Amino acid sequence: MTNIVDLIGRILISALFLINGIFKINNYDGAIGWMEGFGVPGILLIPAIILEIVGPILIIIGYKTKLAAGLLSIFCIVTAVIFHNDFANQMQFTSFLKNFALAGGFLTLFINGAKDYSLDNKFKK
Repeated sequence: MTNIVDLIGRILISALFLINGIFKINNYDGAIGWMEGFGVPGILLIPAIILEIVGPILIIIGYKTKLAAGLLSIFCIVTAVIFHNDFANQMQFTSFLKNFALAGGFLTLFINGAKDYSLDNKFKK
C-alpha cells in the first residue's frame, strides 16, 4: 500500500506544475507579459516551462526523482518570493504559503526519493 500511496502522492504534487507548464505554452505571450510585469525577463519563461513540464514527468515516473524534486523546491520558493509577496492581498498570501508547502513536499521527495513504483528503484537494483 505504501508504494501506491507514494505514486499517488508524486502524481498529485506534480499535476499542478505539469498543467501550468502546458498553460504557459498555450498562453505564451500572456505569460511573458505577466512575468515582465514583475520585472522578470520574459526569456526566463522558456526554462520555467521546461522545468514545469519535465520535472513533474520525472517525478511521476520516478526517474531522477531527487534531482527533479530539489529543482522544483527551489523553483517554488523563488516564485513565491518574486510573484506572491503582496501579503496585504489574502490570495497572494495564500499562494505564497501554497508555494512554500509545495516546496516542503518536494524537499521530502528530495530526501527520501521515490518508493518501489519508480524507475529510480528499478535501476538501483
